[in-house]
Amino acid sequence: MAPPTAIDVSIEGVTDTQAIVIPNPLTTESVAGRRLKAPKMSGGVAAWASSDMWKTPYPNKAKAKRWDYRLSLESKSRMGSSLKGATKYLKVPGKSPFRRISFGRESSLRGLVGLISLGGGLPSSENFPFERMDIKVPVPPHFSEEDTKVSGVVSTTGKYDVSEGKSLHDISIAFNYGQAMGSGQLLRFVTEHTEIVHNPPYQDWQCSITVGSTSSLDMAFRMFCERGDYILSEEYTFATAVETAAPMGIKTIGVKMDEQGLIPASMDEILSNWDEQKRGAKKPFVLYTVPSGQNPTGATQGEQRRRDIYRCAQKHDLYILEDEPYFFLQMQPYTGPGAPPVPAPKSHSEFIKALIPSLLSMDVDGRVMRMDSFSKVIAPGTRCGWITASEQIVERYHRHHEVSMQNPSGPSQLILFKLLDETWGHAGYLDWLMHIRLEYTKRRDNICYACERYLPAEVASWNPPAAGMFHWVKIDWTKHPHAKTKTMLEIEDEIFHAGIDRGVLSCKGSWFRAEADGGVDMFFRMTFAAAPRDKLTEAVRRFGDALKASFEIQG
Repeated sequence: MAPPTAIDVSIEGVTDTQAIVIPNPLTTESVAGRRLKAPKMSGGVAAWASSDMWKTPYPNKAKAKRWDYRLSLESKSRMGSSLKGATKYLKVPGKSPFRRISFGRESSLRGLVGLISLGGGLPSSENFPFERMDIKVPVPPHFSEEDTKVSGVVSTTGKYDVSEGKSLHDISIAFNYGQAMGSGQLLRFVTEHTEIVHNPPYQDWQCSITVGSTSSLDMAFRMFCERGDYILSEEYTFATAVETAAPMGIKTIGVKMDEQGLIPASMDEILSNWDEQKRGAKKPFVLYTVPSGQNPTGATQGEQRRRDIYRCAQKHDLYILEDEPYFFLQMQPYTGPGAPPVPAPKSHSEFIKALIPSLLSMDVDGRVMRMDSFSKVIAPGTRCGWITASEQIVERYHRHHEVSMQNPSGPSQLILFKLLDETWGHAGYLDWLMHIRLEYTKRRDNICYACERYLPAEVASWNPPAAGMFHWVKIDWTKHPHAKTKTMLEIEDEIFHAGIDRGVLSCKGSWFRAEADGGVDMFFRMTFAAAPRDKLTEAVRRFGDALKASFEIQG
Protein backbone atom coordinates (compact mmCIF):
# COMPACT_ATOMS: atom_id res chain seq x y z
CA MET A 1 0.00 0.00 0.00
CA ALA A 2 1.33 3.44 -0.89
CA PRO A 3 1.97 5.76 2.08
CA PRO A 4 -0.27 8.76 2.63
CA THR A 5 0.77 11.84 0.72
CA ALA A 6 2.04 15.08 2.21
CA ILE A 7 -1.44 16.52 2.21
CA ASP A 8 -2.67 20.09 2.27
CA VAL A 9 -4.52 20.24 5.57
CA SER A 10 -7.61 22.42 5.50
CA ILE A 11 -10.02 21.31 8.21
CA GLU A 12 -13.42 22.87 8.70
CA GLY A 13 -15.76 22.51 11.65
CA VAL A 14 -18.61 20.10 11.01
CA THR A 15 -22.00 20.65 12.64
CA ASP A 16 -23.92 17.81 10.98
CA THR A 17 -25.11 15.58 13.83
CA GLN A 18 -24.83 12.54 11.57
CA ALA A 19 -21.08 13.08 11.25
CA ILE A 20 -18.13 13.22 13.60
CA VAL A 21 -17.81 16.76 14.89
CA ILE A 22 -14.42 18.08 13.81
CA PRO A 23 -13.28 21.01 15.94
CA ASN A 24 -12.40 24.26 14.24
CA PRO A 25 -8.65 24.97 14.11
CA LEU A 26 -7.26 26.82 17.12
CA THR A 27 -6.75 30.56 16.68
CA THR A 28 -5.48 33.34 18.92
CA GLU A 29 -9.10 34.33 19.52
CA SER A 30 -10.24 30.87 20.62
CA VAL A 31 -7.40 30.10 23.07
CA ALA A 32 -9.19 31.57 26.09
CA GLY A 33 -12.28 29.43 25.51
CA ARG A 34 -10.16 26.33 25.02
CA ARG A 35 -8.36 26.92 28.31
CA LEU A 36 -11.65 27.03 30.18
CA LYS A 37 -12.30 23.44 29.06
CA ALA A 38 -8.80 22.17 29.85
CA PRO A 39 -7.70 20.57 33.14
CA LYS A 40 -6.68 23.07 35.81
CA MET A 41 -3.02 24.04 35.59
CA SER A 42 -0.85 22.07 38.00
CA GLY A 43 0.85 24.54 40.32
CA GLY A 44 3.33 22.51 42.32
CA VAL A 45 7.02 21.72 42.22
CA ALA A 46 8.08 19.17 39.59
CA ALA A 47 4.50 18.90 38.33
CA TRP A 48 3.96 16.50 35.45
CA ALA A 49 2.42 17.93 32.29
CA SER A 50 1.55 16.85 28.75
CA SER A 51 0.47 18.57 25.54
CA ASP A 52 -2.62 16.35 25.64
CA MET A 53 -3.94 18.56 28.44
CA TRP A 54 -4.28 21.51 26.00
CA LYS A 55 -4.44 20.14 22.45
CA THR A 56 -7.61 20.06 20.41
CA PRO A 57 -8.86 16.47 20.15
CA TYR A 58 -9.17 15.53 16.47
CA PRO A 59 -10.84 12.10 16.35
CA ASN A 60 -10.62 12.02 12.55
CA LYS A 61 -6.83 12.19 12.50
CA ALA A 62 -4.77 9.00 12.30
CA LYS A 63 -2.08 8.17 14.84
CA ALA A 64 1.60 8.35 14.00
CA LYS A 65 3.44 5.27 12.81
CA ARG A 66 5.69 3.45 15.27
CA TRP A 67 9.47 3.87 15.04
CA ASP A 68 10.67 1.00 17.24
CA TYR A 69 12.73 -0.43 14.38
CA ARG A 70 14.57 2.88 13.94
CA LEU A 71 15.47 3.54 17.57
CA SER A 72 19.06 3.02 18.72
CA LEU A 73 20.09 0.43 21.27
CA GLU A 74 20.83 3.28 23.68
CA SER A 75 17.34 4.68 23.29
CA LYS A 76 15.65 1.31 23.64
CA SER A 77 17.69 0.62 26.78
CA ARG A 78 16.65 3.75 28.66
CA MET A 79 14.16 2.91 31.40
CA GLY A 80 13.57 6.37 32.86
CA SER A 81 14.45 8.02 36.13
CA SER A 82 13.05 6.30 39.20
CA LEU A 83 13.39 9.54 41.18
CA LYS A 84 11.49 11.55 38.57
CA GLY A 85 8.85 8.83 38.48
CA ALA A 86 8.21 9.22 42.20
CA THR A 87 6.77 12.69 41.68
CA LYS A 88 3.51 11.14 40.52
CA TYR A 89 2.72 10.52 44.20
CA LEU A 90 2.94 14.22 45.06
CA LYS A 91 -0.80 14.76 44.77
CA VAL A 92 -3.21 16.21 47.27
CA PRO A 93 -5.58 13.38 48.27
CA GLY A 94 -9.17 13.93 47.22
CA LYS A 95 -8.31 16.73 44.82
CA SER A 96 -7.90 16.93 41.08
CA PRO A 97 -5.08 14.71 39.78
CA PHE A 98 -3.61 17.86 38.25
CA ARG A 99 -3.19 19.61 41.63
CA ARG A 100 -0.06 18.92 43.59
CA ILE A 101 1.43 20.08 46.85
CA SER A 102 3.61 23.19 46.53
CA PHE A 103 6.60 22.87 48.81
CA GLY A 104 7.00 26.63 49.05
CA ARG A 105 6.29 27.48 52.70
CA GLU A 106 5.26 25.65 55.80
CA SER A 107 1.96 27.54 55.73
CA SER A 108 1.10 26.03 52.35
CA LEU A 109 1.03 22.58 54.00
CA ARG A 110 -0.86 23.45 57.17
CA GLY A 111 -4.12 21.63 57.53
CA LEU A 112 -3.25 18.93 55.02
CA VAL A 113 -3.62 15.40 56.28
CA GLY A 114 -2.30 13.81 53.11
CA LEU A 115 1.12 12.81 51.89
CA ILE A 116 4.20 14.39 53.50
CA SER A 117 7.21 13.88 51.29
CA LEU A 118 10.50 12.68 52.71
CA GLY A 119 11.40 11.16 49.35
CA GLY A 120 12.76 13.59 46.80
CA GLY A 121 15.80 15.79 47.23
CA LEU A 122 13.80 18.97 46.67
CA PRO A 123 15.29 21.90 48.59
CA SER A 124 12.90 24.08 50.56
CA SER A 125 12.24 27.37 48.81
CA GLU A 126 12.71 29.07 52.19
CA ASN A 127 16.41 28.72 51.45
CA PHE A 128 16.27 30.27 47.96
CA PRO A 129 17.95 33.70 48.22
CA PHE A 130 15.43 35.28 45.82
CA GLU A 131 12.32 37.12 46.94
CA ARG A 132 11.21 38.94 43.80
CA MET A 133 12.08 39.25 40.12
CA ASP A 134 11.13 42.23 37.93
CA ILE A 135 11.49 42.43 34.15
CA LYS A 136 10.46 45.39 32.02
CA VAL A 137 9.08 44.39 28.64
CA PRO A 138 7.48 46.16 25.67
CA VAL A 139 3.73 46.42 25.20
CA PRO A 140 2.60 45.39 21.70
CA PRO A 141 2.90 46.95 19.19
CA HIS A 142 5.43 49.38 20.75
CA PHE A 143 8.52 47.17 20.55
CA SER A 144 11.45 49.57 20.08
CA GLU A 145 13.97 50.10 22.87
CA GLU A 146 12.83 53.72 23.21
CA ASP A 147 9.17 52.70 23.38
CA THR A 148 9.99 50.10 26.02
CA LYS A 149 11.79 52.65 28.16
CA VAL A 150 8.80 54.99 28.01
CA SER A 151 5.75 52.73 27.88
CA GLY A 152 7.01 49.25 28.78
CA VAL A 153 5.44 47.38 31.69
CA VAL A 154 7.19 45.77 34.62
CA SER A 155 6.26 42.14 35.13
CA THR A 156 6.83 41.16 38.75
CA THR A 157 7.25 37.64 40.08
CA GLY A 158 7.20 36.88 43.78
CA LYS A 159 8.42 33.80 45.57
CA TYR A 160 4.96 32.51 46.50
CA ASP A 161 2.64 33.99 43.87
CA VAL A 162 0.93 30.63 43.22
CA SER A 163 -0.06 29.88 46.81
CA GLU A 164 -1.12 33.54 47.22
CA GLY A 165 -3.35 33.29 44.15
CA LYS A 166 -1.48 35.94 42.16
CA SER A 167 -0.15 33.85 39.26
CA LEU A 168 0.20 30.35 37.84
CA HIS A 169 3.98 30.42 38.27
CA ASP A 170 6.45 31.73 40.80
CA ILE A 171 10.02 31.58 42.10
CA SER A 172 9.39 28.80 44.64
CA ILE A 173 8.34 26.48 41.78
CA ALA A 174 10.51 27.62 38.88
CA PHE A 175 13.76 27.72 40.86
CA ASN A 176 13.30 24.15 42.14
CA TYR A 177 13.66 20.87 40.26
CA GLY A 178 11.28 20.21 37.40
CA GLN A 179 10.22 17.56 34.93
CA ALA A 180 11.92 16.61 31.66
CA MET A 181 9.06 18.02 29.56
CA GLY A 182 9.42 21.41 31.21
CA SER A 183 6.94 23.44 33.22
CA GLY A 184 3.28 23.05 32.36
CA GLN A 185 2.95 26.82 32.37
CA LEU A 186 5.25 27.25 29.35
CA LEU A 187 4.41 23.89 27.78
CA ARG A 188 0.78 24.95 27.49
CA PHE A 189 1.80 28.09 25.58
CA VAL A 190 4.08 26.35 23.07
CA THR A 191 1.52 23.56 22.54
CA GLU A 192 -1.16 26.12 21.68
CA HIS A 193 1.29 28.09 19.52
CA THR A 194 2.25 24.92 17.62
CA GLU A 195 -1.39 24.11 16.95
CA ILE A 196 -2.19 27.68 15.84
CA VAL A 197 0.72 27.83 13.39
CA HIS A 198 1.24 24.20 12.26
CA ASN A 199 -1.75 22.06 13.36
CA PRO A 200 0.06 18.73 12.80
CA PRO A 201 -2.15 16.41 10.71
CA TYR A 202 -1.86 13.36 12.96
CA GLN A 203 -3.43 12.76 16.33
CA ASP A 204 -0.79 11.88 18.91
CA TRP A 205 1.73 14.72 18.58
CA GLN A 206 3.38 16.19 21.63
CA CYS A 207 5.61 19.13 22.52
CA SER A 208 8.41 19.16 25.06
CA ILE A 209 10.43 22.11 26.33
CA THR A 210 14.16 21.82 25.56
CA VAL A 211 17.40 23.54 26.49
CA GLY A 212 17.86 24.59 22.88
CA SER A 213 18.07 22.88 19.51
CA THR A 214 21.75 21.90 19.76
CA SER A 215 20.96 19.79 22.81
CA SER A 216 17.86 18.40 21.08
CA LEU A 217 19.94 17.43 18.06
CA ASP A 218 22.49 15.68 20.25
CA MET A 219 19.73 13.61 21.86
CA ALA A 220 18.04 12.90 18.54
CA PHE A 221 21.29 11.48 17.13
CA ARG A 222 21.61 9.29 20.22
CA MET A 223 18.01 8.14 19.88
CA PHE A 224 18.24 7.09 16.23
CA CYS A 225 21.86 6.42 15.29
CA GLU A 226 24.53 3.86 16.03
CA ARG A 227 28.27 4.31 15.61
CA GLY A 228 29.15 3.95 11.93
CA ASP A 229 25.78 5.21 10.65
CA TYR A 230 25.38 7.92 8.03
CA ILE A 231 22.90 10.80 8.21
CA LEU A 232 21.78 13.05 5.35
CA SER A 233 21.97 16.85 5.34
CA GLU A 234 22.41 19.73 2.92
CA GLU A 235 25.89 19.71 1.35
CA TYR A 236 26.60 22.92 3.28
CA THR A 237 25.15 22.63 6.76
CA PHE A 238 25.24 23.95 10.31
CA ALA A 239 28.81 23.15 11.37
CA THR A 240 27.77 22.27 14.94
CA ALA A 241 25.46 19.54 13.62
CA VAL A 242 28.41 17.79 11.93
CA GLU A 243 30.61 18.38 14.97
CA THR A 244 27.92 16.94 17.26
CA ALA A 245 27.58 13.79 15.17
CA ALA A 246 31.28 13.09 14.50
CA PRO A 247 32.37 12.02 18.04
CA MET A 248 29.47 9.56 18.09
CA GLY A 249 30.92 7.91 15.01
CA ILE A 250 28.09 9.27 12.83
CA LYS A 251 29.09 10.36 9.34
CA THR A 252 27.32 13.02 7.29
CA ILE A 253 26.65 12.79 3.58
CA GLY A 254 25.76 16.02 1.79
CA VAL A 255 22.80 16.39 -0.54
CA LYS A 256 23.22 18.84 -3.40
CA MET A 257 21.58 22.26 -3.09
CA ASP A 258 20.25 25.07 -5.25
CA GLU A 259 18.73 28.46 -4.43
CA GLN A 260 15.87 26.66 -2.60
CA GLY A 261 18.18 24.50 -0.54
CA LEU A 262 18.19 20.71 -0.51
CA ILE A 263 17.37 19.08 -3.87
CA PRO A 264 15.07 16.06 -3.34
CA ALA A 265 16.14 14.44 -6.64
CA SER A 266 19.74 14.43 -5.39
CA MET A 267 18.66 12.82 -2.12
CA ASP A 268 16.62 10.23 -3.99
CA GLU A 269 19.60 9.42 -6.19
CA ILE A 270 21.90 8.95 -3.18
CA LEU A 271 19.45 6.64 -1.44
CA SER A 272 18.33 4.69 -4.52
CA ASN A 273 21.94 3.89 -5.44
CA TRP A 274 23.27 3.30 -1.91
CA ASP A 275 25.86 0.51 -1.88
CA GLU A 276 26.21 -0.83 1.66
CA GLN A 277 29.32 -2.81 0.82
CA LYS A 278 31.07 0.14 -0.79
CA ARG A 279 30.02 2.59 1.90
CA GLY A 280 30.59 0.17 4.74
CA ALA A 281 27.32 1.24 6.32
CA LYS A 282 23.60 0.69 6.00
CA LYS A 283 21.43 3.07 4.00
CA PRO A 284 20.83 6.33 5.90
CA PHE A 285 17.37 6.91 7.32
CA VAL A 286 17.85 10.21 9.21
CA LEU A 287 17.63 13.55 7.40
CA TYR A 288 18.79 16.70 9.18
CA THR A 289 17.56 19.83 7.42
CA VAL A 290 17.14 23.57 8.06
CA PRO A 291 14.29 24.49 5.68
CA SER A 292 14.06 28.26 6.32
CA GLY A 293 17.01 30.66 6.07
CA GLN A 294 19.35 27.69 6.06
CA ASN A 295 22.61 28.07 7.93
CA PRO A 296 24.97 28.87 6.25
CA THR A 297 23.48 29.46 2.78
CA GLY A 298 20.36 31.45 3.67
CA ALA A 299 18.38 29.23 1.27
CA THR A 300 14.68 28.69 1.95
CA GLN A 301 12.74 25.69 0.72
CA GLY A 302 9.52 26.65 -1.07
CA GLU A 303 6.26 24.87 -0.27
CA GLN A 304 6.47 22.46 -3.22
CA ARG A 305 10.12 21.74 -2.43
CA ARG A 306 9.16 20.77 1.11
CA ARG A 307 6.37 18.51 -0.15
CA ASP A 308 8.80 16.84 -2.56
CA ILE A 309 11.31 16.32 0.26
CA TYR A 310 8.59 14.80 2.42
CA ARG A 311 7.48 12.44 -0.35
CA CYS A 312 11.09 11.35 -0.87
CA ALA A 313 11.30 10.71 2.88
CA GLN A 314 8.18 8.54 2.63
CA LYS A 315 9.63 6.65 -0.34
CA HIS A 316 12.82 5.80 1.55
CA ASP A 317 11.25 5.70 5.05
CA LEU A 318 13.39 8.53 6.42
CA TYR A 319 12.99 10.21 9.77
CA ILE A 320 13.31 14.01 9.44
CA LEU A 321 14.93 16.33 11.97
CA GLU A 322 13.43 19.70 11.04
CA ASP A 323 15.63 22.39 12.62
CA GLU A 324 13.73 25.69 12.33
CA PRO A 325 15.27 28.54 14.38
CA TYR A 326 14.67 30.99 11.50
CA PHE A 327 11.12 29.96 10.54
CA PHE A 328 9.56 33.23 11.71
CA LEU A 329 12.33 35.26 10.11
CA GLN A 330 10.81 34.68 6.67
CA MET A 331 11.24 38.14 5.20
CA GLN A 332 9.48 40.36 2.71
CA PRO A 333 10.57 39.84 -0.93
CA TYR A 334 13.73 41.73 -1.90
CA THR A 335 12.90 44.52 -4.35
CA GLY A 336 16.28 46.25 -4.71
CA PRO A 337 17.55 49.78 -4.01
CA GLY A 338 15.01 52.52 -4.54
CA ALA A 339 12.12 50.14 -5.26
CA PRO A 340 8.97 50.34 -3.09
CA PRO A 341 8.66 47.53 -0.54
CA VAL A 342 6.04 44.81 -0.84
CA PRO A 343 3.20 45.49 1.66
CA ALA A 344 3.61 43.42 4.82
CA PRO A 345 0.84 41.22 6.31
CA LYS A 346 -1.51 43.33 8.43
CA SER A 347 -3.21 40.65 10.53
CA HIS A 348 -2.22 37.53 12.40
CA SER A 349 -4.05 35.31 9.94
CA GLU A 350 -2.34 37.02 6.97
CA PHE A 351 1.03 36.59 8.67
CA ILE A 352 0.54 32.88 9.36
CA LYS A 353 -0.81 32.32 5.86
CA ALA A 354 2.25 34.09 4.38
CA LEU A 355 4.63 31.66 6.09
CA ILE A 356 5.79 28.72 3.97
CA PRO A 357 4.14 25.64 5.52
CA SER A 358 6.42 23.61 7.75
CA LEU A 359 7.33 19.98 7.24
CA LEU A 360 5.53 19.35 10.54
CA SER A 361 2.31 20.71 9.02
CA MET A 362 2.66 18.14 6.17
CA ASP A 363 3.60 15.23 8.42
CA VAL A 364 0.83 12.65 8.04
CA ASP A 365 3.08 9.82 9.28
CA GLY A 366 4.68 11.28 12.41
CA ARG A 367 8.13 11.10 10.76
CA VAL A 368 9.22 14.65 11.68
CA MET A 369 10.81 15.91 14.87
CA ARG A 370 10.56 19.68 14.64
CA MET A 371 13.00 21.72 16.72
CA ASP A 372 11.87 25.25 17.58
CA SER A 373 13.94 27.80 19.46
CA PHE A 374 13.54 31.11 21.25
CA SER A 375 17.19 31.87 20.52
CA LYS A 376 16.69 33.81 17.29
CA VAL A 377 13.35 35.49 18.07
CA ILE A 378 13.65 36.27 21.82
CA ALA A 379 17.17 35.77 23.22
CA PRO A 380 19.76 32.97 22.81
CA GLY A 381 20.82 33.14 26.45
CA THR A 382 17.49 31.69 27.54
CA ARG A 383 18.75 28.34 26.21
CA CYS A 384 15.14 27.37 25.76
CA GLY A 385 13.08 25.96 22.92
CA TRP A 386 10.83 23.00 22.23
CA ILE A 387 10.45 19.93 20.07
CA THR A 388 7.29 18.59 18.47
CA ALA A 389 7.07 14.92 17.50
CA SER A 390 4.91 11.86 17.95
CA GLU A 391 4.05 10.65 21.44
CA GLN A 392 6.40 7.68 21.13
CA ILE A 393 9.39 9.81 20.11
CA VAL A 394 8.75 12.46 22.76
CA GLU A 395 8.52 9.76 25.42
CA ARG A 396 11.92 8.39 24.36
CA TYR A 397 13.27 11.94 24.31
CA HIS A 398 12.15 12.40 27.93
CA ARG A 399 14.01 9.26 28.98
CA HIS A 400 17.22 10.80 27.59
CA HIS A 401 16.50 14.29 28.89
CA GLU A 402 15.64 13.45 32.48
CA VAL A 403 18.99 11.75 33.16
CA SER A 404 21.15 14.30 31.35
CA MET A 405 19.72 17.83 31.44
CA GLN A 406 17.15 16.81 34.09
CA ASN A 407 14.87 19.71 33.15
CA PRO A 408 15.06 22.98 31.20
CA SER A 409 16.17 26.06 33.14
CA GLY A 410 13.45 27.07 35.58
CA PRO A 411 14.33 30.79 35.63
CA SER A 412 14.34 30.90 31.81
CA GLN A 413 10.95 29.21 31.63
CA LEU A 414 9.58 31.59 34.25
CA ILE A 415 10.80 34.67 32.36
CA LEU A 416 9.37 33.37 29.09
CA PHE A 417 6.05 32.50 30.75
CA LYS A 418 5.74 35.98 32.25
CA LEU A 419 6.55 37.58 28.88
CA LEU A 420 4.68 35.32 26.46
CA ASP A 421 1.68 34.11 28.43
CA GLU A 422 0.95 36.65 31.14
CA THR A 423 2.03 39.86 29.36
CA TRP A 424 1.74 39.37 25.59
CA GLY A 425 -0.49 36.38 25.06
CA HIS A 426 -0.56 34.62 21.69
CA ALA A 427 -1.70 37.74 19.85
CA GLY A 428 1.11 39.83 21.32
CA TYR A 429 3.71 37.17 20.49
CA LEU A 430 2.55 37.08 16.87
CA ASP A 431 2.74 40.89 16.86
CA TRP A 432 6.35 40.58 18.01
CA LEU A 433 7.16 38.00 15.34
CA MET A 434 5.62 40.23 12.67
CA HIS A 435 7.74 43.11 13.98
CA ILE A 436 11.03 41.24 14.13
CA ARG A 437 10.68 39.78 10.61
CA LEU A 438 10.42 43.34 9.30
CA GLU A 439 13.51 44.32 11.30
CA TYR A 440 15.41 41.46 9.65
CA THR A 441 14.00 42.45 6.26
CA LYS A 442 15.62 45.88 6.68
CA ARG A 443 18.93 44.29 7.68
CA ARG A 444 18.82 41.89 4.73
CA ASP A 445 18.09 44.78 2.38
CA ASN A 446 21.00 46.78 3.79
CA ILE A 447 23.57 44.03 3.27
CA CYS A 448 22.30 43.39 -0.27
CA TYR A 449 22.50 47.12 -1.07
CA ALA A 450 26.06 47.18 0.26
CA CYS A 451 27.05 44.09 -1.74
CA GLU A 452 25.64 45.60 -4.94
CA ARG A 453 27.67 48.73 -4.28
CA TYR A 454 31.01 47.36 -3.08
CA LEU A 455 31.57 43.76 -4.20
CA PRO A 456 33.19 43.23 -7.61
CA ALA A 457 30.44 41.75 -9.76
CA GLU A 458 32.92 40.01 -12.04
CA VAL A 459 33.86 37.54 -9.27
CA ALA A 460 31.11 37.79 -6.59
CA SER A 461 27.46 36.72 -6.90
CA TRP A 462 24.59 35.98 -4.54
CA ASN A 463 20.87 35.38 -4.13
CA PRO A 464 19.08 37.70 -1.66
CA PRO A 465 18.11 35.51 1.31
CA ALA A 466 14.38 35.04 1.88
CA ALA A 467 14.71 34.15 5.56
CA GLY A 468 17.16 33.94 8.42
CA MET A 469 20.23 36.04 9.13
CA PHE A 470 22.89 34.87 6.68
CA HIS A 471 24.07 36.13 3.30
CA TRP A 472 25.90 33.56 1.15
CA VAL A 473 28.30 35.01 -1.40
CA LYS A 474 29.75 32.84 -4.19
CA ILE A 475 33.25 33.70 -5.37
CA ASP A 476 34.39 32.60 -8.83
CA TRP A 477 37.85 31.55 -7.77
CA THR A 478 38.66 30.23 -11.25
CA LYS A 479 39.18 33.90 -12.25
CA HIS A 480 41.84 34.35 -9.58
CA PRO A 481 45.28 35.20 -11.04
CA HIS A 482 46.78 32.21 -9.19
CA ALA A 483 43.97 29.73 -9.92
CA LYS A 484 46.34 27.45 -11.83
CA THR A 485 48.98 27.34 -9.12
CA LYS A 486 46.90 27.42 -5.93
CA THR A 487 44.05 25.26 -4.74
CA MET A 488 40.58 26.62 -4.06
CA LEU A 489 41.14 26.24 -0.30
CA GLU A 490 44.42 28.16 -0.47
CA ILE A 491 42.76 31.05 -2.32
CA GLU A 492 39.83 30.95 0.12
CA ASP A 493 42.27 31.27 3.00
CA GLU A 494 44.06 34.14 1.27
CA ILE A 495 40.79 36.07 0.86
CA PHE A 496 39.79 35.32 4.45
CA HIS A 497 43.03 36.75 5.85
CA ALA A 498 42.92 39.69 3.45
CA GLY A 499 39.57 40.53 5.06
CA ILE A 500 41.01 40.18 8.57
CA ASP A 501 43.87 42.49 7.62
CA ARG A 502 41.29 45.10 6.52
CA GLY A 503 39.19 44.75 9.65
CA VAL A 504 36.33 42.45 8.63
CA LEU A 505 35.54 38.92 9.76
CA SER A 506 33.54 36.59 7.53
CA CYS A 507 33.20 32.80 7.53
CA LYS A 508 34.78 30.47 4.99
CA GLY A 509 32.23 28.36 3.15
CA SER A 510 34.46 25.30 3.53
CA TRP A 511 33.86 25.37 7.26
CA PHE A 512 30.27 24.31 6.61
CA ARG A 513 30.84 21.37 4.27
CA ALA A 514 28.87 18.30 5.35
CA GLU A 515 31.67 16.17 3.96
CA ALA A 516 35.28 17.10 4.68
CA ASP A 517 36.30 17.45 1.05
CA GLY A 518 36.29 21.23 0.72
CA GLY A 519 34.01 21.13 -2.31
CA VAL A 520 34.70 22.66 -5.70
CA ASP A 521 32.97 26.03 -5.28
CA MET A 522 33.98 28.91 -3.05
CA PHE A 523 31.59 30.75 -0.74
CA PHE A 524 31.75 33.16 2.16
CA ARG A 525 29.05 33.56 4.78
CA MET A 526 28.16 36.97 6.20
CA THR A 527 25.64 37.59 8.95
CA PHE A 528 23.48 40.69 8.99
CA ALA A 529 21.96 40.02 12.42
CA ALA A 530 24.02 42.16 14.78
CA ALA A 531 26.00 44.99 13.19
CA PRO A 532 24.32 48.42 12.88
CA ARG A 533 23.57 49.64 9.35
CA ASP A 534 26.63 51.90 9.03
CA LYS A 535 29.01 49.25 10.33
CA LEU A 536 27.38 46.59 8.12
CA THR A 537 27.96 48.72 5.04
CA GLU A 538 31.55 49.43 6.08
CA ALA A 539 32.20 45.72 6.70
CA VAL A 540 30.99 44.83 3.18
CA ARG A 541 33.17 47.61 1.72
CA ARG A 542 36.21 46.16 3.51
CA PHE A 543 35.40 42.66 2.26
CA GLY A 544 35.06 44.08 -1.26
CA ASP A 545 38.50 45.66 -0.90
CA ALA A 546 39.89 42.30 0.21
CA LEU A 547 38.43 40.61 -2.88
CA LYS A 548 39.79 43.28 -5.20
CA ALA A 549 43.24 43.02 -3.66
CA SER A 550 43.33 39.23 -3.86
CA PHE A 551 42.02 39.16 -7.45
CA GLU A 552 44.14 42.18 -8.42
CA ILE A 553 41.05 44.07 -9.57
CA GLN A 554 41.56 47.81 -10.06
CA GLY A 555 39.04 50.41 -8.95
